[in-house]
Amino acid sequence: MEFRRINGLPPYVFAQIDALKLEARRAGRDVIDLGFGNPDLPSPALAVEKLAEAAHNPRNHRYSASRGIPKVRQAIASLYLRKFGVELDPETEVVSTIGAKEGFSHLMWVLVGPGDTALVPSPSYPIHIWGPLFAGADVRQVPLHGPSSSADGTSAPDPGDDFFDGLMHAWEESWPKPRVIVLSFPHNPTTACVDLSFMERLVVFAREHDIVLVHDFAYADLGFDGYQPPSILQVPGAKDVAVELYTLTKSFSMAGWRVGFLVGNPEIVQALTKLKTYLDYGTFQPIQIAAIVAMNEAPDYPKWVNETYQARRDALCEGLNRIGWHLTPPKGTMFVWAPIPEPYREMGSLEFASFLVSEAEVATSPGVGFGPGGDGHVRFALIENEQRVGQAVRNLRRTLTKLQ
Repeated sequence: MEFRRINGLPPYVFAQIDALKLEARRAGRDVIDLGFGNPDLPSPALAVEKLAEAAHNPRNHRYSASRGIPKVRQAIASLYLRKFGVELDPETEVVSTIGAKEGFSHLMWVLVGPGDTALVPSPSYPIHIWGPLFAGADVRQVPLHGPSSSADGTSAPDPGDDFFDGLMHAWEESWPKPRVIVLSFPHNPTTACVDLSFMERLVVFAREHDIVLVHDFAYADLGFDGYQPPSILQVPGAKDVAVELYTLTKSFSMAGWRVGFLVGNPEIVQALTKLKTYLDYGTFQPIQIAAIVAMNEAPDYPKWVNETYQARRDALCEGLNRIGWHLTPPKGTMFVWAPIPEPYREMGSLEFASFLVSEAEVATSPGVGFGPGGDGHVRFALIENEQRVGQAVRNLRRTLTKLQ
């Protein structure tokens, strides 16, 4: 049969690592999985209890509202005011999404189409590249690097400055002019972080050139060593040109619940709302009710989540540097973006990641899976406790003999 839209999709390289991991585990080997970024921390207990309570009410079994029930939209508005000092109108500037991934994908349907262009970081979370492509748009990938671009740990230029320069160059070279800039800071996979002044420069540029900024704020609450990730909506006038996706997936460790929001520019929010009325009836209502409780009654939960990931980051980065795999610790996300050590660089990220599974019993994500700009790196996900991270480092030290 002939199919549409999926024919151009490249092989899902992460599946190859998953297959190797599964094969090793079936053989009785203890593979430490630091690959798939699937949060292992529990969701807030009070949210789980509220979910069970709400699910026992038959009235909650009916279709819900595709844009989210009023109280869940009010809860995210309250969270933004409390955390970022940003005022949101829950009626016009908030729509609930079935996770950020769904929200982003369908947002591209209303923002771009054939003949349009989007600027997207490279490497990038795959849906940031493929979302505009699925909508029929062209994509120009703009290089973005992490906190260190070299295997020997030497400092690299500021990721934000380099990326902004790349955006300017891509804008000048593109025709037709790009309609959308896709952003996500702290960034997956590179862990690049920016400050509010970077967001201010982007908003000024977008207002001058009539371009929409779409900021996927998945790691809004994961900032380390005192770093506080900024919301783009903190910039005065940002609502004229920007929308932001916020999710409970990482902040409240509610990955499988699929609760996200698009907030910001009211015209764009209402455009997505209109589309969603044709596509879905929203997240299961008991989940929305539980999400309200999480945001309103467990506002400090993200702090505990953040502290846990920072401790794991420290254990991994200190361990890798100690064995000669030099890298700069990230200031945000739940990942470590690691340049392949020089003695192994010629292998490329897929072969190197496969080598780590088979020889070190450690699973990582090959950088090439995040686009061509990712080859030369592997991504560690901080989804195992500190003891398991320590075991992974010992396995790597035993295996990577060329580092010693």
